[in-house]
Amino acid sequence: MAGLEHDSDWWKEAVVYQVYPRSFNDTDGDGVGDLQGVIEKLDYLDELGVDVVWLNPVYESPNADNGYDIADYRSIMDEFGTMADWEALLDGLHERGIALIMDLVVNHTSDEHEWFLQSRDPESEYHDWYWWREGVDADEVDWDAEEGPEGEAPPNDWGSFFGGPAWAYDEETEEWYLHLFDRKQPDLNWENTDVREEVFDMMQWWLEKGIDGFRMDVINLISKVEEDAPDDAIPEHYFNGPRIHEYIQEMNEAVLEGEDLLTVGEMIGDEMAMETARQYVGENGDGLSMIFHFEHMLLDRGHNIWEREELDLTEFKAVFDRWQHGLADDGWNSLYLNNHDQPRMVSRFGNDDEYRRESAKLLGTLLHTLQGTPYIYQGEELGMTNYPFESLDDYQDVDTVNPVQNAIDDGRIDSFAAVADDVRQNSRDNARTPMQWSADEHAGFTDGEPWMQVNPNHEHINAEAEREDPDSVFHYYRALIDLRKEHDVVVYGEYDQLTPDHEELWAYTRTHGDQQLFVALNFSDSSTTMDVSESVDLGDGEATLLLGNYGQREESAAADALASVDLRPWEARVYRLEN
Repeated sequence: MAGLEHDSDWWKEAVVYQVYPRSFNDTDGDGVGDLQGVIEKLDYLDELGVDVVWLNPVYESPNADNGYDIADYRSIMDEFGTMADWEALLDGLHERGIALIMDLVVNHTSDEHEWFLQSRDPESEYHDWYWWREGVDADEVDWDAEEGPEGEAPPNDWGSFFGGPAWAYDEETEEWYLHLFDRKQPDLNWENTDVREEVFDMMQWWLEKGIDGFRMDVINLISKVEEDAPDDAIPEHYFNGPRIHEYIQEMNEAVLEGEDLLTVGEMIGDEMAMETARQYVGENGDGLSMIFHFEHMLLDRGHNIWEREELDLTEFKAVFDRWQHGLADDGWNSLYLNNHDQPRMVSRFGNDDEYRRESAKLLGTLLHTLQGTPYIYQGEELGMTNYPFESLDDYQDVDTVNPVQNAIDDGRIDSFAAVADDVRQNSRDNARTPMQWSADEHAGFTDGEPWMQVNPNHEHINAEAEREDPDSVFHYYRALIDLRKEHDVVVYGEYDQLTPDHEELWAYTRTHGDQQLFVALNFSDSSTTMDVSESVDLGDGEATLLLGNYGQREESAAADALASVDLRPWEARVYRLEN
């Protein structure tokens, strides 16, 4: 089975749609989305106009972290269907000219994976496939051992991203194993050559089945440094570690090189040096197509899930400016504002109340008119919003429940009620509520009891209603995708910021040869005015409004008519300038 035939670097012109299958569409009534559910909606994706589907994990898994704890990389989870269902999905996508990329989760496995089960025997060759270590004398360290035998502490004080220590004690082996995420997600030891070869063989197996690339989960964590381990979880010990580029280059040479695939690496952490980014994606770098960085997603977040900060638009723009220019000549950007690990973007960066429709369109305009490949998370094209969670019992995500419960238990916060508003805004569960297909019971997602609550606003925010309304967010997204395909400048144009210090307005140009776009975005609940003539040489040519989120399109006027632009609340406009 072969993948789609592509021109070189086809992914630069593509638009990617992310499917979180558990919440997408359920066809067998068990309340959990499935592969047949995705197949049932292929015409919907084709109508939207996307070029690629990124499918979140559908592999065999006990679901400690919703499929990111994989027990068998070459099997499909029963809840999702069979390998025959997956093959039918791949065929259905390819018949429509849509590529498929799969999630590659190889920093860790499930503790129920056969590799890990065998690794619990210290005499097994698999013991070195994971980070098994002996504990240390608890009297000689300045941290508390939360588990394990009396008098023994874990090997170091590294912390799990999901709260608590990053080491779990195993009574059978009388050793500790590393898990940077849930304790049921032990980290693989990439120092072991056999681990790397097995991962590369598995990747090749999926490529031979016909997929078009990989999204690589937390791939920048696979190289760790234990020497001189600190007394706290200093990120330098596992973010972009000393052998990371060696490992990715080896992967490229063994599996990816010459295959013309879309490969995107998730690179968690704070601000990344542009030199490091270019090493991953540059022409002479490791061979990845692009990366997901988190710099723009951390501006309004503290270190804990109950900490939020007011977003400063000038800082937000500065991050995008840095990446737009930093990878302009060597590398490529990914463009996203939400995914399965982030709250809904219209609730986070827009106005999900009075200006929900306008701000959803504006945020989409931003993502689809910058340099890079846009990623649409399921429901984003409908303007889906965060869920009104009320109690900690409403949440299912371990990355929400565990940190909050740990903080309550150790007295850092008084109660859930004290942090409920901020947790509600920050939780990953906001992205995981079922896709809203109709105003019917359970939003048309399932005939059974959904695995997770359906947002009550599905009665007016749903795909059926949006497809019938020509002024909907859905149809605006179709227009954005068309715009990208009709104008090379949207894909390849040089980016120039016009309003770096404005606290409400984001305006920029994209220039490619004799083509130029002017984009103006008002991130505000009130009207604002921009004196365009101060920033753009309008000349005596023509300006055509290609797209506006208040319903305008294909309106032409003399360029000097743009000398001053009045923008309504959350208004977005995209002009073509001709001199």
